[in-house]
Parts: sequence; structure tokens; C-alpha cells
Amino acid sequence: MKGFMLRNNSLLQLTVFATLLLICWNIENIAGLGLNYKKWRHAALNAKFIFINFIPEGIMGIMFIKVIGWTGVNHFGLLYHLPYMHHALPNFIMTFILLDLGEYIYHFLMHKFKRLWMFHAVHHCDTVVDVSTTLREHPCENLIRNGFTLIWIFLSGTVLWALVLRQLLQLASNLFAHMNYRLPEKVDSILGILFITPNLHHVHHHYKQPYTDCNYGDVLSIWDRMFGTFCKLPAEKVVFGLDVYSNQNENQHYYPLLKIPFGEYKAPGDVSVPEGIVSVS
Repeated sequence: MKGFMLRNNSLLQLTVFATLLLICWNIENIAGLGLNYKKWRHAALNAKFIFINFIPEGIMGIMFIKVIGWTGVNHFGLLYHLPYMHHALPNFIMTFILLDLGEYIYHFLMHKFKRLWMFHAVHHCDTVVDVSTTLREHPCENLIRNGFTLIWIFLSGTVLWALVLRQLLQLASNLFAHMNYRLPEKVDSILGILFITPNLHHVHHHYKQPYTDCNYGDVLSIWDRMFGTFCKLPAEKVVFGLDVYSNQNENQHYYPLLKIPFGEYKAPGDVSVPEGIVSVS
């Protein structure tokens, strides 16, 4: 199983992604929030980011393999010094926990440093959150995110098969969290104890602070609970987008989106709902 995953990593990720995207897309069609938007046009815009991100993804994929090879040869990293890490299950569980904590730290920092935030704002200024929003990542943020992952891999001593499996679960979780769908509150109250749900991630995509600066978790919600960044908001009060990037010519067209991080920093403000920004209710 491990050998198959390593030999067919790219094909496996593409197959899982396409399958889950199709499933989530149809759930949105059947039981979505009923937002009045042109879904195919919205998806086409966000899908453009896939192609420009092929290059940074390829570069960082090579770096992952080289770093994992070095840490493996030298037995460098936390996981090589913990008991029972030669067994697959405890190794994967610890890998998953450490990398998920790393993703929380990365996400928190992207919100706290102005220039990093401007790259991340490209993802946040989407005025409709659905599965295609998962694709909406500036190529420079793609490099930054994978750069942080590279650091966590180096420090933890992650092995390649565990990284591949973790990435597949992360992919599934991210698609699920961005769905244009909300779980019943009772279900969400249970799942949300451990995991980031669409209900929780929708709050993170609310158009202004302090809600934008909460629910940073990638797969697990426990980090937000531990570090005081957990927040809930009723569905009828969630509004997607960003108050400072509400210009439709800027946040709904591809090339203006790519230029956002290189423009003037816009501090979040306490404003009314800007024109073009959509409530989920």
C-alpha cells in the first residue's frame, strides 16, 4: 500500500480531488445554500488558479522529496525520537497532528503580517464560498504555504508515505469545509468538537473582523479551541467576501486578483455590507 501511494502520488491526488470535487459539487446543487450566483462562471474564474500553480507545486514537490530523503538518511526530526514511531499507525497519527498544527500556525501568520495577508486576501475576497474557492490561491501564497510545510516536514522528520496520506485527507477536508452547504446544527456541534466543518469555516470567510481572524484550523478545530481563536456565528449573519476588497472589478476578475498583493495595503474597517458581497442566508 505504501509503495503504491509513493509510485502513484500525483495520479492518486488527482483522482481523489476530482472524485471529491464532483461529490461536493452535486451536494451543493441538491442542498446548497441557494445563493443567487452563476456557479459555472464562478468556478471557471477560480479554476484558472490551478494552471498557474502547477509550477510552484512542482518545485515544492521536488523539495519535499529531497528534504524527506535527507531527514530519513540522518534520522533527523522529532518523530525519529519518539517511541513506537517505527509502527505505521502511531507514526501517521503523530505526523497528522504535527502537520495540522503547522498548518494552523501558517494560517494564523498569513492573517497577522500585512504583506502575507495581502496574498491570502485573494482567497478571502471571494464573495461566494463554494468548493471552487478551494482552488483560489495566489501562486506566491502557494509557495509560502508549501514553504511552511517544508519547515514542518524538516523539523518533524515526516516520512513520504505519511505525508501523501495526510495530504489526501487534507484535500478532502478543505473541499468539505468550503462547500456551499451547512450541516444541521446538531451534527455540526458534534463534528465541530474535533474538525473544521463548513459551518465553522464559513465564519472564517465572514467579510470583516473579528470573524475573519478566527477558525484558522486546517482539518482539526482543536487548535482554535486551545489558542482562543474559535468562534461560531449564526448562518443568517455570515456574509462572504472582504470589506476592503469589495470592488467587483478587482475581486471577480483574474488578472486584478493576481495584482492585489502588490498594491496598497488596505486595513480592515468596521463598515456596512459592501455592494456585491453576499449573505449566506
